[in-house]
Amino acid sequence: MKRVITYGTYDLFHDGHRRLLERARALGDYLLVGVTTDNYDDSRGKLNVQDTLMRRIESVRESGLADEIFIEETDGQKITDVQKYDVDTFAIGSDWTGKFDYLQDYCRVVYLERTPGVSSTQLRAHSHGIVRLGISGSGRIADRFILESKFVSGVNVESVYSSQLASAQSFCNRHELARSTSNYDEFLESVDAVYIASPHEFHFEQACTALRNGKHVLCEKPLTMSFQDSEELHNTAEKHGVVLLEAIKTAYSPGFIRMIAIARSGVIGTIRDVSATFTKIALAGSREVVSEFGGSARELASYPLLAIVKLLGTDLVGLEIDTILDPTNRLDLFTKMHLRYNSAFATATVALGAKAEGNLVVAGTLGSLYVPSPWWKTEQFETRFEDPAHNKKYFFKFDGDGLRYELAEFVSLINSKETTTTFKLSRKESLFIQSVLDAGNVALLSAPNTTESIHVIASIPAPFT
Repeated sequence: MKRVITYGTYDLFHDGHRRLLERARALGDYLLVGVTTDNYDDSRGKLNVQDTLMRRIESVRESGLADEIFIEETDGQKITDVQKYDVDTFAIGSDWTGKFDYLQDYCRVVYLERTPGVSSTQLRAHSHGIVRLGISGSGRIADRFILESKFVSGVNVESVYSSQLASAQSFCNRHELARSTSNYDEFLESVDAVYIASPHEFHFEQACTALRNGKHVLCEKPLTMSFQDSEELHNTAEKHGVVLLEAIKTAYSPGFIRMIAIARSGVIGTIRDVSATFTKIALAGSREVVSEFGGSARELASYPLLAIVKLLGTDLVGLEIDTILDPTNRLDLFTKMHLRYNSAFATATVALGAKAEGNLVVAGTLGSLYVPSPWWKTEQFETRFEDPAHNKKYFFKFDGDGLRYELAEFVSLINSKETTTTFKLSRKESLFIQSVLDAGNVALLSAPNTTESIHVIASIPAPFT
């Protein structure tokens, strides 16, 4: 008797799950199915699992395809299971190709090719309305997003749009999606929601078109190129009753959320200063340093400004900027934004042409809070006091690239059908970030064309005056 083993979460059991089980069963005479526990899913970064373990086990049983069902609850268990159950073949979906090659020392390993798009209708009909997601853009972040989406339950990436059809087709084939197109209207017809990962200058038009067609939108930062356009997007989302979420991944990560709560709880007293830094050396010729819509502020400042608005709010009374521009295209390569509040200060430091220590420091009247680099992937932080004996360290998970956190929040908002905003990044906070970027851009446009450092005083961004 040839024994086959496979594993999965099987949340919101649908036709795609059934077809994989059918193909696994066809590889032998006896099929063993491992269903992951809630704790194990959490430990490996699987988010938004909706069905209970018992419901998921029952769904597999009701399929009639499993001869034996057991639970998977620890790393390394697969090796033990293969030996324990005398398995001949290990089978798993092709989206995990290469991940389990180590099992070849114990049995045959088969990666089952997906049938692109086969389950979309059944997903909608039988699985509580799993979100059919399309991706606009086929660049590096879109590739990372696909990988991260595998860890979020309740969503299925269906299609990709790019103005360059060849690029869309290549992306589609690489990730085994149902369809690719260079026609945006056609693209929207096939999905419930859109992740916009196109270049910055296309965000507004693509997001606005999607929202007006009743599609939920998760859009990469910056949301648009202006406060007015960002405000229009939020108003359009509200008008059509759909979700609009800005994809600043840090805002949705567990460690960052907890850090903000600790800092604002009074543990370190009243916050007097926030200093946040995010820098990197950009690749020569990349859009970041070549496109007129690039520059360090547009590319990176959303992250430090997120920390600042979360810790100090939106009641800004002053904004000054120090920067070094590239004289050939006037893009900012190194920028410091100095934000002044009635009783606190903040500094956001960003750069594409220099590398600094990327930490976050919060100064309070009773102590300080320190988040080491890279603070935007908050995995740990420390509260520090005059007496070091009172210092305390906190540790959290930050799984993968972090894109799964924003996607999980997006899907959760869609399913809740109650709100188009979230406390993790509210409309007001998103618009504040955009307004500061706008004010800085206007000030820099009037600055002299020089290789020397420039200091400008920006207007206090409206309506946050």
